[in-house]
Amino acid sequence: MIESLTGILDTAGSFIWGPFFLIPLLLGTGIYLTIRLGGIQLFKLIPALRLALFERQDKDAPGGDVSQFQALTTALAATVGTGNIVGVATAISIGGPGALFWMWVTGVVGMASKYSEAFLGVRFRTRDAAGEISGGPQYYLKRGIPNGFGTFLSLFFAIAAVLASFGIGNMTQGNSISANMESSFGVPVWITGLILAALTLLVLVGGIKSIGRVTAGLVPVMIIFYVLGALYILIANVDAIPAAFALIFGDAFSGTSAVGGFAGSAIILAVQMGVARGIFSNESGMGSAAIAAAAAKTTHPVRQGLVSMTQTFIDTIIVVSCTGLVIVTTGVWDQGKDTAATMTGEAFAHGLPGVWGHLIVTVGLVLFAYSTILGWAYYGERCMERLFGRRAVMPYRVFFSVVVFIGATVPLAIVWSFSDVMNGLMALPNLLGLLILSGLIARETRHYLRNDPKLRATREDVDTFMKDRDGGIDTYELTNR
Repeated sequence: MIESLTGILDTAGSFIWGPFFLIPLLLGTGIYLTIRLGGIQLFKLIPALRLALFERQDKDAPGGDVSQFQALTTALAATVGTGNIVGVATAISIGGPGALFWMWVTGVVGMASKYSEAFLGVRFRTRDAAGEISGGPQYYLKRGIPNGFGTFLSLFFAIAAVLASFGIGNMTQGNSISANMESSFGVPVWITGLILAALTLLVLVGGIKSIGRVTAGLVPVMIIFYVLGALYILIANVDAIPAAFALIFGDAFSGTSAVGGFAGSAIILAVQMGVARGIFSNESGMGSAAIAAAAAKTTHPVRQGLVSMTQTFIDTIIVVSCTGLVIVTTGVWDQGKDTAATMTGEAFAHGLPGVWGHLIVTVGLVLFAYSTILGWAYYGERCMERLFGRRAVMPYRVFFSVVVFIGATVPLAIVWSFSDVMNGLMALPNLLGLLILSGLIARETRHYLRNDPKLRATREDVDTFMKDRDGGIDTYELTNR
């Protein structure tokens, strides 16, 4: 029965993430939003990075539960995970080095999608019965599209997100952690599972403020730790970098006939794997990051949208690039798809002396996966709040922590298949909502950037040029049940 169900899920996942359904919708939406927003991800990247990484918060911003930086790191925590290590290796091992190019393309156009969903998350956010901020597709689809279709899309997203939170945001991550701790350090999986479950519950009971504090401290350290290891390898193999780029760009448009494990990888496979794994890594278009963005203290939706946009840049253009280039320059990329799970570790072991390579990948994977658990726990609880009210939040936190232990201690082949389907079902209503609401996003973005092109406006400045204009942050309301 389990095998039959896995087969059904695999078939559904192959269709949803195939070249004729979700992939063109994701790319098409990103390209469309890029055009409507005037290439905002290119022209406003530098001031957005300054606002996100150096200023970190809007002074005297109204509302919100966490700073802009903490909202960013919470979203980064959920996205910088196994997809940045195993997902990249899977894409390259199946689709060839050209898949990395299409991951970059997905990242660039995905920044426009990420900006748009974060804008809407803040624009239509509200407060729950306990006074905490709630926002994301489960709210902006309903409030931005005020008819039965909008309500349907919002409920569809919320249900899919809750289910996905137990898959890709929980059990798969816990299983990756316990497997790596056992293989690298000999720690029994049940011990790892208990520790993970306890730590998760300890953080979750404090809500988004607790999650924000933990991720703000953990995420920068883990990314810097991993990227520095990759940069060391790339510097040591600097002579191989030009050939690696030539291989990546050439393979992206011609396909490749590899000598190890697969042959005749066509361009369509490179595109499919690059886009699918790229979205799996940065989640642009899925709507999940908008839930974290909505909790930020900010003076205008545009500002948090730009901050959230940098998440995709950091995830894909920096972290994914480091992984992919290390795999290609060290020459382990052509060992075949059966080695994808260990390919990144093998690449780092080739490039670093002693046991440092496997250590960096193991520690990086553990930290990335644990941070993903925390980020997705918040996504799930906000969607539970949308579906069942505030009373459902604490039971969800406890149950989510218990499921972490289950995921760490049992085989999970079916969970990966289930996760792919749920992720796709999350993206579908959100992408439709982004297209429907693109006019609002573009209009209000143009207005804001005309008045604050360098993102240096104070709260008073924003209040002045937004006076009597419907397009900033909605009045906060208690959710009516």
